[in-house]
Amino acid sequence: MSMMTITIDGKTTSVPADSTILDAARKLDIDIPTLCYLNLEDLRINNKGASCRICVVEVQGRRNLAPACATPVSEGMVVKTNTLRVLNARRTVLELLLSDHPKDCLVCAKSGECELQTLAERFGVRESPYDGGEMSHYRKDISPSIIRDMDKCIMCRRCETMCNVVQTCGVLSGVNRGFTAVVAPAFEMNLADTVCTNCGQCVAVCPVGALVEHDHTREVLDALANPDKVVIVQTAPAVRAALGEDLGIAPGTSVTGKMAAALRRLGFDHIFDTDFAADLTIMEEGSEFLDRLTRHLNGDQTAKLPILTSCCPGWVKFFEHQFPDMLDVPSTAKSPQQMFGAIAKTYYADLLGIPRDKLVVVSVMPCLAKKYERARPEFAVDGNPDVDVVISTRELARLIKLMNIDFAGLPDEDFDAPLGASTGAAPIFGVTGGVIEAALRTAYELATGETLEKVEFESVRGMEGVKRAVVKVGPHELVIGVAHGLGNARKLLERVREGETFHAIEVMACPGGCIGGGGQPYHHGDVELLKLRTQVLYDEDAGKPLRKSHQNPYIIELYEKFLGKPLSEKSHHLLHTHYFKRQRL
Repeated sequence: MSMMTITIDGKTTSVPADSTILDAARKLDIDIPTLCYLNLEDLRINNKGASCRICVVEVQGRRNLAPACATPVSEGMVVKTNTLRVLNARRTVLELLLSDHPKDCLVCAKSGECELQTLAERFGVRESPYDGGEMSHYRKDISPSIIRDMDKCIMCRRCETMCNVVQTCGVLSGVNRGFTAVVAPAFEMNLADTVCTNCGQCVAVCPVGALVEHDHTREVLDALANPDKVVIVQTAPAVRAALGEDLGIAPGTSVTGKMAAALRRLGFDHIFDTDFAADLTIMEEGSEFLDRLTRHLNGDQTAKLPILTSCCPGWVKFFEHQFPDMLDVPSTAKSPQQMFGAIAKTYYADLLGIPRDKLVVVSVMPCLAKKYERARPEFAVDGNPDVDVVISTRELARLIKLMNIDFAGLPDEDFDAPLGASTGAAPIFGVTGGVIEAALRTAYELATGETLEKVEFESVRGMEGVKRAVVKVGPHELVIGVAHGLGNARKLLERVREGETFHAIEVMACPGGCIGGGGQPYHHGDVELLKLRTQVLYDEDAGKPLRKSHQNPYIIELYEKFLGKPLSEKSHHLLHTHYFKRQRL
């Protein structure tokens, strides 16, 4: 590609011809403020909306100021980002945005993380000459996962881009004009009544408090304070890879031991790990895959392939809405979160000698869709849910700060037994490609009776949006598909519809997998940060003495004493589910 030479604030550089002024400025480490811009370069998505105009710059030879995020470079272009005219224009844009924005920063969930607040501080805005005009007022939309407070919407439309372009859910769009303009579902429906998957990626990119997670920390504190309840907690694999970022620890640092210690100091009665249930998931999902594959190879046309992983509730709701004709293809295995809840409120409650309604199961998840998942009615017994409360990684960080725990100074501690033990196959559930890699490790040994010496399946790893790999298992070559991000999942499922052969497909709703989940510390599109989180989980895998799910001694004991065997009648009752055709509204 041809290169263009551009000078910005007296600094000269060469950039590809399809670059914008903002691209060139960032190469020169020149900071141009942005609000509507969403860095999707690594997802190969063009995002040049230029709706907020906070990034305007002065281009020599042009009369009007130009938005840096949407203005292509040209040979010899000379740009100034810090003239008085530019600064005044940006300040005016900021003041206009603030004129129709609530001033409740003290009680806003995004306070301290709000990009509008940061810019107001940067530009020294202490009052707005435009105050006193008409203010827009919207009802607050509260779903199990997400709260929409559109009084705070600044029409940057990042959420719209993420929902429609990246995730291809098609839930959000700009409606109305003037002071009543807002980003909302069609007919301004509630999110819970739409095709929203609750993935939380809109929350992850919202620069203000218009979209935030539904906070459930109060329910956790109430449960911990109740002397009549036994409160246990499970933590998802990806949480340990990112929690430290909100607690003063460098990105890319595993905080597994400190997290366990912090949870004990918060007052939980038993500290467990969703990794245990990840190993359990492999036993059920892997056995289901081998059963379908064997029957398919023997000519049984009822054995549907490819099998699709079902660990991600955002993905599950996506295919219920978008691919209702394929509901017999996904694995019927519940997610690790729900398997843990089902085992906790049966097997573990029996070990404790208490009724299920005395046991409170709290989940710490990187994913906002897990809040929605735990509320699905099929995951309850007589109204008592298998998982009682779900909080995000961010919510756990807030709880730790609230309780004045010196997280960095905590000693490393272990999870409790039996539901805290896991193999190396479990932590990689948190990264794209990890679930299918864990399944392959077990499926290989169960199918061939041979020992798998090299457990790493490199072909299913990496940040490529859609991957296709051919893996040899005994005499068979299995075609594996992997997608992360729902837009990529749509592409892969459409290839299946068109007749392309796959034997197994893993999908995770969020970019990078759970490490980029909607409940994780905000990563602001930083793919390098996602790679650091990914490496944390691969390092945990490599450091485990056992690296295949079927080797977990507590999983073996669970089957011997309680479940019988994978796909048994009791396993089907407790660990498997079914799916529903949902409308596409």
